[in-house]
Amino acid sequence: MSKTTFTRKTLGLETVEPAVTPAPPAAAEKAFARKPKMPGAKSRKKDIPEGLWNKCPKCANMIYDRELDENLKVCQKCGFHFPIGARERIHSLVETCSFEEMDAGMTSVDILQFTGVASYTSKLRSYQESTGQKDAVITGIGTMGRHRLALGVMDFSFLGGSMGSVVGEKLTRLIEKATEKELPLIIVSTSGGARMYEGMFSLMQMAKTSGALAYHAKARLPYVSVLTHPTTAGVMASYASLGDLIVAEPGAMIGFAGPRVIKDTTQAELPPGFQTAEFLLDHGLIDAIVSRKEMKEKLMTYLDFMTENRRGAA
Repeated sequence: MSKTTFTRKTLGLETVEPAVTPAPPAAAEKAFARKPKMPGAKSRKKDIPEGLWNKCPKCANMIYDRELDENLKVCQKCGFHFPIGARERIHSLVETCSFEEMDAGMTSVDILQFTGVASYTSKLRSYQESTGQKDAVITGIGTMGRHRLALGVMDFSFLGGSMGSVVGEKLTRLIEKATEKELPLIIVSTSGGARMYEGMFSLMQMAKTSGALAYHAKARLPYVSVLTHPTTAGVMASYASLGDLIVAEPGAMIGFAGPRVIKDTTQAELPPGFQTAEFLLDHGLIDAIVSRKEMKEKLMTYLDFMTENRRGAA
């Protein structure tokens, strides 16, 4: 008979005593220790369906999706602004059923036959299916309060809100329509910049949109540029920075090149809050920071002021 040993603690001392009882096999010990399941018993652990909750990146608060949607995707605890789709934003700004979309069927063409990990054509098809949109901007005419206006809203979920030929053309047509109809103009920007898949054609949109805005300004019509997170590169270097009034959402990243590129280029430490809306407000690049929940009311107030002379003349 084999002998095994076990320890016993007494008064803080450990003593070793021989044991004559054979140790049970590992399988038998495991079977003996396992608690048998009662038939029909249910586990207390409940599966939580995905897509019902979101964790706030700023304060780590868990937010129920329905509450987040009702609050325009803004955290009620810390005010963090989650990304929002173009159509959701349009519905939050214009009066119900007043928006008339323009150029809804316009789509991009792979003029350069761009190839890489995936072709430009396949990327366009993929994003069109996932977002339900033809490209990264929605334009049209709508009503905000008592103001009839031209409205363009970009969507970052479509290829990072990049500006290609379609984005530039749709915005240019919107600006020209606003000039023709003598309407105020609002463009809500969110973009990573010019679309690399279209090369020089995308960069040409900077000049085209800026030229159309020059004619709009010559007609003494107001243009309000709304910057959301993020607004960078070619978009920020063209129509996004040309507003008569430039407002931004809290915490939005705004700039031309990214902070890492600027730091590597200048070999200098960047100041705290660099390229945030708050930093740029302090340095005079933007005129106001407005929460998404207050955006519609504020924009109506701005338009009241900016169209006062035109109403008086009429």
